[in-house]
Amino acid sequence: MNASDKLSNKNAEGKFICVGLDTDINKIPLRLRSHSDAIFNFNKSIIEKTCDSTAAYKLNFAFYEKFGSAGFDILKRTIEIIPDNLLIIGDAKRGDIGNTSKMYGESIYNFFGCDALTINPYMGEDSVIPFLEFKDKLNFFLALTSNPGAGDFEKMKLENGNYLFQEVITKVVKWNKNKNCGIVFGATHPDELKNNLQLMNHLPVLLPGVGAQGGSIEEVVHSFREAHRMNFLINVSRGIIYKSNGDNFADAAAEELNTLNAKVKKEMIL
Repeated sequence: MNASDKLSNKNAEGKFICVGLDTDINKIPLRLRSHSDAIFNFNKSIIEKTCDSTAAYKLNFAFYEKFGSAGFDILKRTIEIIPDNLLIIGDAKRGDIGNTSKMYGESIYNFFGCDALTINPYMGEDSVIPFLEFKDKLNFFLALTSNPGAGDFEKMKLENGNYLFQEVITKVVKWNKNKNCGIVFGATHPDELKNNLQLMNHLPVLLPGVGAQGGSIEEVVHSFREAHRMNFLINVSRGIIYKSNGDNFADAAAEELNTLNAKVKKEMIL
């Protein structure tokens, strides 16, 4: 099953929440921190409790890379225990000259086994072509991100009257010849999301920024419902995996995920 099918199947089931496994050793329950395999065991417990109710998992590579080879081992083992029917997103924000991007793609897609990848498109078409050649994968390109500094460059007005992020979206639509492109668009920009969904031309959208960063699930879902769109993922990391720092952390994560799913469902049928 290719990446796009995995996403479509889960969206068809009414599942739109992506659980972000941005696992920080300093935030997991105290009883786990002294264990020699603390991060993997934390991830394993979260996955076991949430896999039936989530649409995808997103792993932020930085949280694992900091540990060097041991972190890469944790990352790979975590990916291996995620059920095959769920989309696995490598949040690595790659993008470089062509031959370097090819190596990044082989690493994240072939070695680690991710289904999707976040990509920085600002070096242009030749830097993204190697990723597009992985036809069964899904490449999510940064357009308008959820962080406060998004306005520094992404919202710059161009001579043609468009914002830079709109130019990125237009380019990605053109690059989508293999039907394996998507957009990263911050949930912290609800007005821009609503106003630019048509520009995205039915590309799947990954939406970070709900929860700790202030984005609203209700506003996101409302925009997609009004546009008659069903192909999106709302990423929530800290708000789910750190819902409790006690022994019940995995159950609390599952409960929070179910609460978020209920919010999506309610907004979908309004």
